Amino acid sequence: MLKRFNPEDYLILVVDDAPMNLQIVGSMLDETGYATTFANNGSQAISRFKAAQPDLVLLDLMMPGVDGLEVCSALKATYPEIPIIFLTASHESEHLLQAFEQGAADYVTKPFSKPELLARVKTHLMLKHTFSELRTALVEMERLAKTDGLTGLLNRRYLFEAATQELSRAQRYGRAFSVLMVDIDHFKRINDTYGHPVGDVVIQTVASVLTEALREVDLIGRYGGEEFSIILPETPLQKATEVAERIREMINSLPIPAGSENLHITVSTGISGCEGGVQSIDEIFHQADKALYQAKSAGRNTWVVFTQ
Repeated sequence: MLKRFNPEDYLILVVDDAPMNLQIVGSMLDETGYATTFANNGSQAISRFKAAQPDLVLLDLMMPGVDGLEVCSALKATYPEIPIIFLTASHESEHLLQAFEQGAADYVTKPFSKPELLARVKTHLMLKHTFSELRTALVEMERLAKTDGLTGLLNRRYLFEAATQELSRAQRYGRAFSVLMVDIDHFKRINDTYGHPVGDVVIQTVASVLTEALREVDLIGRYGGEEFSIILPETPLQKATEVAERIREMINSLPIPAGSENLHITVSTGISGCEGGVQSIDEIFHQADKALYQAKSAGRNTWVVFTQ
């Protein structure tokens, strides 16, 4: 959402080797409400930028020593999103192409026209803000595309893609790889007895516990409903059973508020891995599902490793 433009929200770095130009441009900006900081040579401009982190740079094109082109190149290499407007005399037009090649956003010719200078400054500040919002929105859209809305875990589609990559890596380097399918026991009864809001809290709580039980390199997603899938890279089946048991114990000791009482729940887990010549992630998930069914059939609140 575009905010109301207020010059007082922005800091502008003005760079020029001529004190008179610094004074003229500084006055134009100050009168409009912008905060300003100044540098009178290229080296000072780079150090001042790093210290002040301005929102926009007004940069003299031709200066002795480190000139505007070099400053622009240096700043853009580290701060590619910063708008840089060159201040140039009309006879320097042959250098403008180089300026744009270095990443300049615009230019203003000397002697300065206050309306033109302020219009260009405002335009590029607004563009910078808009691009920043777009980047933020794109990051959020990507996050939403990958995650489950209720738990914040990876969704089934993205988890499957990530699991496929992990299996490929395990097969390429001959490393272990295990999958856990974790299901909340008697979840339908919980929903029927306490209502769906409590059911949602149960799912969220279990998701949090599962995340806490895992390493940073492990992947976890909501596979569907009350079922979760966990990917354990470089983990043989024996170690995977230890993870499953740790999860089972953590869930068993977890009280979940449900109105005036605490609800105690259990989970069942099926375990499979890339041992035994498994060729695809579909096969591993299918095997883990079979093991989960066996765990349910064995009375729940347990884990089972898939066997042929």
